[in-house]
Amino acid sequence: MEPDRTAEHPLFAGVDGALLRAALASAEELSHRKGETIYTQGRFRRCLGVLLEGRVRVDKGALAMSTLNAGDLFGAAALFSDGADYPTTLTAQTDCRILLIPQEGVRRLIREDGGFAERYVTYLSGRIRFLTGRLGALSAVSAEGRLAQYLLTACGEDGALTLSAAQLCRRIGVGRATLYRSFEELEGAGAIAREGKTIRVTDRERLKAALAGRPSHH
Repeated sequence: MEPDRTAEHPLFAGVDGALLRAALASAEELSHRKGETIYTQGRFRRCLGVLLEGRVRVDKGALAMSTLNAGDLFGAAALFSDGADYPTTLTAQTDCRILLIPQEGVRRLIREDGGFAERYVTYLSGRIRFLTGRLGALSAVSAEGRLAQYLLTACGEDGALTLSAAQLCRRIGVGRATLYRSFEELEGAGAIAREGKTIRVTDRERLKAALAGRPSHH
């Protein structure tokens, strides 16, 4: 990717042009089609990834963790780690372009640009805060809340998801009877509508209310 375009990203803002070009000399730009897996537990790169275009779903086992959009970063968990596994699976939800910056390039930026180092630490602190919050929320939410969280994260641009009940039970860690009770609650609240295996989000705010444990008004 051209250094001038990379410099527009907040993480790289202010980095000297010559230093940025040197750090990106071995960076690689890749394209992935919708549905392709970008990272898995055993297949990943020790690079800092920048999502240039598209949308990517991040899963931890059967659990949907988050969705990455253009400009978001990934790969920090493996960048300076000796671990043999990557903690999450990254799947392209749309056609995507990504930039992979190797460990040595990031190390050089940290070593030679104090502003970049501070921004990178700030980014890592934000990720820790986000993940801590996610773990706390998951331990506290009801089955209805788990379903709401999964749908908020996994539904595409059209607000729809097609998945069997068995698959959904595995992904949110509930039994079939509990799943159907949760469906009834969310449908009754006007948050979702179902037709066969397709679930459509009809009101994201009511779905967020279910996640937060607030009563839905309808």
